[in-house]
Amino acid sequence: MNQAQNTIAGIGESNAIATVDDSKENLNQVINSNQKTLVLLHQLKLTVSSFTPASQLDLLQRLNCLVMELDNMAQFSDKCNIQVPMEVLNLIDDGKNPDEFTKNVLNNSCIARNQVTKGKTDAFKGLRKHLLEELEQTFPDEVDTYREIRASYAAEAKRLAQSQSVLPNGDPKVKSEL
Repeated sequence: MNQAQNTIAGIGESNAIATVDDSKENLNQVINSNQKTLVLLHQLKLTVSSFTPASQLDLLQRLNCLVMELDNMAQFSDKCNIQVPMEVLNLIDDGKNPDEFTKNVLNNSCIARNQVTKGKTDAFKGLRKHLLEELEQTFPDEVDTYREIRASYAAEAKRLAQSQSVLPNGDPKVKSEL
């Protein structure tokens, strides 16, 4: 890469980092605006609950502040690209925890992938068994040699695993049984 390519690559990388930083900043602005809006709503509730004709000016000022903050929030939110699944909104409307949606999606997708992987593993085990049976009928001596080699490798792997499960003081690691 020459100097010009390095410079262009550096600019592209810094633009990507700047975009991520801008996105986080926009999100922080929306969060801060939400918090300000909640404070203003609480103040407005207190003003309305103890309303007197003398406090009308205070009520109008708080309403104007709320409207301005809602406008700010709308402007900040236009800069954010956050997509919320409808299922999450429905859970919130039903008074349930939206974390349930995330948990269910992760559990269901992990379980489905695990089942697919298990099916593939089982299929390969079956294929291996079938091939060994066919090979044993055709080449019995070679299959015996193969099994001896596999057994020696398995013994070596077991020995290596046991040697790695020794504590620095020489004591073997022992798994506690529950």
